[in-house]
Amino acid sequence: MTNIEASAAKRATRTFTCSDITPDEMDAFSATHPQGNFQQASGMGRVRQANGVAVSYLGFYENGELVAATQFEVHGHGLGTFAEVHDGPLADFHDRELTSYVFSQLRARAKAAGAAQLVVTPEKPYRTRSSAGEPLDAEGASLAGVPAGVETGPDDEGIASITSCGLAHEGFPVGYQAVPRWRYLKDLTGLTDDKALLASYSKNTKRNVRIAHDNGVVVRRIGRDELGLFHDICELSCEKQGFENKPVSYFEQIYDAMGDAAEFNVAFIDTAEHLAIWEKKRDAFAADIAKLEKSLETARTPEKVERKLADVRKKHEAALRRIETAHEYETVGAHIPAAAALFIWHPRECVYLFSGSDATYAKFYAATAIQHHVMGECIERGCTRYNFYGINGVFDDPNDPGRGLLEFKQGFEGYVEELMGYFEMPVRPAVYAAKRLAHKLLGR
Repeated sequence: MTNIEASAAKRATRTFTCSDITPDEMDAFSATHPQGNFQQASGMGRVRQANGVAVSYLGFYENGELVAATQFEVHGHGLGTFAEVHDGPLADFHDRELTSYVFSQLRARAKAAGAAQLVVTPEKPYRTRSSAGEPLDAEGASLAGVPAGVETGPDDEGIASITSCGLAHEGFPVGYQAVPRWRYLKDLTGLTDDKALLASYSKNTKRNVRIAHDNGVVVRRIGRDELGLFHDICELSCEKQGFENKPVSYFEQIYDAMGDAAEFNVAFIDTAEHLAIWEKKRDAFAADIAKLEKSLETARTPEKVERKLADVRKKHEAALRRIETAHEYETVGAHIPAAAALFIWHPRECVYLFSGSDATYAKFYAATAIQHHVMGECIERGCTRYNFYGINGVFDDPNDPGRGLLEFKQGFEGYVEELMGYFEMPVRPAVYAAKRLAHKLLGR
């Protein structure tokens, strides 16, 4: 029998089965799958269970080999029950036979749980784009920052495979969503130290990292007893941007459920260090002034020395003003919290999930310092995929409300993944139709 005949025979005798798997088995599969992510891992499953969601883990086998898996959720109760798969299932959607089997089993599970519909948001890029949002398959698109060998898309085949199973695709919207369809990422491949990492950023972001470092900003991982502080910093940004903050209890659930995989960081201004830095600069400028004043006595070109002297005197005066402000900061506290961010570690990537900052200390660039710090951790751990997570997908409107966040992330010189998006399948058609009608009448 030839290899071609053997492959054909194998396809003809494909046998699929589905069964529950353990959380550990789910984590092991997610760790190595090309679509593996923290939403499809047991830590997030425990968080959801703590919030009243029924969570189970399903494995899909072909001839006894685990080839697909998913975390399966059932939300609500009564007529409001629905099933959901966040950033999954983890499967090869180009394999139509496997995809058909997976969704037939998910539909059966959802129906058995009394769900009216099944909602799915696959962790599969539809299209990879440049940092500026250009499709990589478009002529002239910049490949800077994009990993070698990445699939460019568009993945119409994958979408067709899923919709052939009876799921409706919502299309390709822009805007922020609960499960972000637009992601900003940075490839850290080949970056081996802090110097190389810093060199990979845009000019302004390099400068901001240095400003933070040169002004006494320090980043520290906080413990569970400090999550109230984390919440309060996030609240400052939520108020400004019109988002709803998560309660402290939610962050405690993440801390408890995910253990070391959840890293809560706060960037503080070390006020004593900040003062010492500027006192040292003041003294250096004073010494330069003394030297220039002395050289002026014998200078052949006094105009040149006078220009230098004027410049250094301005810097000395600025340092004095900074020292005055630094003394005011000391009255606030020894360590002033200026920014905070939560990161989730997964074997495939590090994800930047929640954050906040105090606009009072915006010129310290503490938020930038946190990002640089954690990317440095990625390099130490050998993690090459840094996921800045959600953006809204609007790249051509300088007045868009999400512009500031986009430009902040773009400063780190990455690329964009546009995911497939949202799919929905009716499981109990009559109930599903009634729910849609009710939502329409209520304007939801």
